Formats: sequence, C-alpha cells, structure tokens
Amino acid sequence: MFSIFLRSLVFNVLFWLVFFFWAIIALPNFALPMRALLTVGRCWVRSSLFLMRVVCNIKVELRGMEKIPAGPLVVASKHQSFWETFGLLAFLDRPLFVLKRELLFIPVFGQFLTKLDMIAVDRKKGVRALLDMTRRAREAVRGGRQLVIFPEGTRTTPGAPPAYKSGFAQIYASCGVPCLPVALNSGLFWPRRNFMRYPGTLVVEFLDPLPPGLPKDEFVARVKAAIEDATTRIVEAGRREQEQL
Repeated sequence: MFSIFLRSLVFNVLFWLVFFFWAIIALPNFALPMRALLTVGRCWVRSSLFLMRVVCNIKVELRGMEKIPAGPLVVASKHQSFWETFGLLAFLDRPLFVLKRELLFIPVFGQFLTKLDMIAVDRKKGVRALLDMTRRAREAVRGGRQLVIFPEGTRTTPGAPPAYKSGFAQIYASCGVPCLPVALNSGLFWPRRNFMRYPGTLVVEFLDPLPPGLPKDEFVARVKAAIEDATTRIVEAGRREQEQL
C-alpha cells in the first residue's frame, strides 16, 4: 500500500506540472482558431495517459471506437471520476463539455474552458440554467460539435445506484442528432475526492449509438440500460483484476 501511496503522490505532482507545461505552450494559441487549442489539449491528455501508465501502472483500454459516428453527436457518458472530464477530449473530433460553472474560476484552466466554448452551468438557477444549457447545446451541436454530457449530473462511485437526471433527454431531443452511450470503470483507479491512484486497466467502452428522434422515456430507458449493463460488466472485471495485482 505504501508503494501505491508513493506512486500516487508522484503522479499527482507530475500531473499538475505537466498541465502547467502544456498551459504555457497553449498561451500563444489563444489568438488562433479553436482547433489549435484542442490540439494542445489532446497532447496534454496523451501526456497524462503516459504518466498514468508509467507511474501508476494504470492502462487505458478503449473499446468500440469504430462505433463513434462522424459529425455532430451527443455523447452520454458514465461519470465516476475526474478522469473522463479530460480523458474523453483525446478521442473526439470537436468535443464540447457541459460542466459546472465553478470550473471557470480556476486560474488558467478556466480561461481555456472559456476559449473552447464549453457550456458552464450555474446549478443555482434551476430551470433557467437548463433552458440556457439546452439552447447553447443545440446551437453548438448543429454547428458540428460533439456534446459530452454526464446524465447523472455528478460523479458516482462504482456500484452506487444510478441516478439519471431528466435534463439530458431534453438536450438530446433539442439537438436532433444521434446519441453515443459510454460506459467506463474509471472510479476504480481514479476515485472521486481521493488522492490515491490504483493500478489496473481503465476501460472506456463506446456503445451502439441511438438514433435521433426517440421518445424521451424510451430514450432515457435505453441509454440507462446500455450504460449500466456495460458499466457493471467492466467494473466487475476491473475488480477481479485488482484482486490479482
């Protein structure tokens, strides 16, 4: 356990040092089109994945990449850790994240989010926030971006009962594009509100996309079933792997 603690300490220090390194590299790109900044962001993600593998012995396995449709898209992802809030950036063409407004106040990082036109939500505004988020999401997706949204609204620990919110169905209906469900087991290796980083194989599985235009109740049921069934399967496999390490 001490070895894992030490690896976690080293990783967390290096993770933020690498972030600030790429932040400095990114500064001149503020004057360039958004794609330039996205390229720097992907380099940061790949550097972080390298650190995860070398320092913490966390491998990232991607499944179903061939299922990602080209063009505008709504990506509905399971949310277990901080990892998917940046890790998915590397695997989509023009990603757009829905995130909490407080992240915009983080020095440097918040400015990057603003430049990339991420959708920040002020949860205190309730229905008004949902309406504004839906409008901005519709405009961005119709402009060709892939909207990443976490249907549960917050991180949940592996095995916790799912709590899907209804708002993401409204966004799907408004955007009128396919939805790509994503299952993962990141919480086993990068736990929420936890300093530790545990070894193993972090699996991200892109599932069969759902067509646009489904009735909301059917859409929510199908997304939830697809994500939860796959998540349960890969979480159980991840736990078995951890027991053997």
